Amino acid sequence: MMSLAARSGAFSPYMQATAFTVAGPLKALVPGVVVKGEKILMNPKKKFLCRESLTGQSPKTGPAVTVSINGCAGVRFAHTDVRVPDFSDYRRPDVLDPNKSSQESSESRRTFSYLVTGATTVVGVYAAKTVVTQFVSSMSASADVLALSKIEIKLSDIPEGKNMTFKWRGKPLFVRHRTEKEIATEAAVNLAELRDPQHDKDRVANPSWVIVLGVCTHLGCVPIANAGDFGGYYCPCHGSHYDASGRIRKGPAPLNLEVPYYEFPDDDTVVVG
Repeated sequence: MMSLAARSGAFSPYMQATAFTVAGPLKALVPGVVVKGEKILMNPKKKFLCRESLTGQSPKTGPAVTVSINGCAGVRFAHTDVRVPDFSDYRRPDVLDPNKSSQESSESRRTFSYLVTGATTVVGVYAAKTVVTQFVSSMSASADVLALSKIEIKLSDIPEGKNMTFKWRGKPLFVRHRTEKEIATEAAVNLAELRDPQHDKDRVANPSWVIVLGVCTHLGCVPIANAGDFGGYYCPCHGSHYDASGRIRKGPAPLNLEVPYYEFPDDDTVVVG
């Protein structure tokens, strides 16, 4: 309807009902009777309330629907009786007065902001540290796994000049009881001749005992103890020779045999791991 009124606004004068009588081809059977009524007094000085007289007097603001080129038939106004909410309860008492400068209380307000920010930061860091600790702890080994990660060996069961093999963390572990001759021979080796230079005293905690992993550093084979050109260990797979300190002396192996962490609780016991 609004679109129809807007489009037909220019033709609205021609679409209004006419007040003139047009004679038809039929004649009335009964003649018309004219009844006189009361006189209607009209003030010619007073403007008629019609579309033409109201043109230009209607407010022009807001969306309006027109029925002709110049006349407004309807105007819709915005609601101006809406009450603005009061946020004074949420404001700080120092900034309620609009005539008072907020810079006078800026120091106290800034101190409070710094205090809240610092406290939030400390709590956040502590919470993050707790979460990370719990996450890392969940990934660590359990108690039964840690129990298997260590092995206790009784040294009195290994005679001098012999090597015994133990299983530790799924790998062979060589424990060798060296003689005085082997100790002196390995200590006198020239480091310049070694592929992986390492002094004998840096590989043993007790000169009488050599503890290394029985895994060849070439391709992971298991060497043979008390064999090879240097009287230590020999890997028959590709011909790697190690001395009595577990150092590579000949063959394709690039590194010395690995020395695990171990400690001596007493003179007759060693704990590896």
